[in-house]
Amino acid sequence: MIEPPISLDVVDYIQKTRDSYAALGYPDYDWAHNPEAPTINPPVQLADSRVAVVASGGIYVEGQVAFHYKDDASYRRIPMDVNVDDLRISHFAYDTTDAKADPNVVLPLEALRALEADGTIGSLVPTGLTFMGGIYSQRKVREDLIPALTDELREMAPDIVLLVPV
Repeated sequence: MIEPPISLDVVDYIQKTRDSYAALGYPDYDWAHNPEAPTINPPVQLADSRVAVVASGGIYVEGQVAFHYKDDASYRRIPMDVNVDDLRISHFAYDTTDAKADPNVVLPLEALRALEADGTIGSLVPTGLTFMGGIYSQRKVREDLIPALTDELREMAPDIVLLVPV
């Protein structure tokens, strides 16, 4: 397992969500859990890897259809060479103020491009995949969204998939 860099400020969002729900008097959040999901080590070194990005922040490119509310299990293809100023955010489950001011908060394109330019990663696949997290229907995620994303990723053939949750 690859450890995060020491300088990385890791945030335990699961615990933050539990604390937030408890403070509001809500029952515990029902987290989806799939213990059968395989964990594997990357097949190549990071500097030689093709990296795909999947993000749940509701990011889309100006001109694409915005995400709808709640159980929208659709996704968008985002060109990795897109101008960041052309990115838009549509999401109901988090305060999108910072993401709208700087989409890199939820889709770290500029950081990924810098990692590619300095050789830390081999290359980004040409297209990222985004969806709107906060989908209440685990069935829709399991039966619709995950198979569609999996098919897209198989076609892209990355060595590593970076998941960017919101």
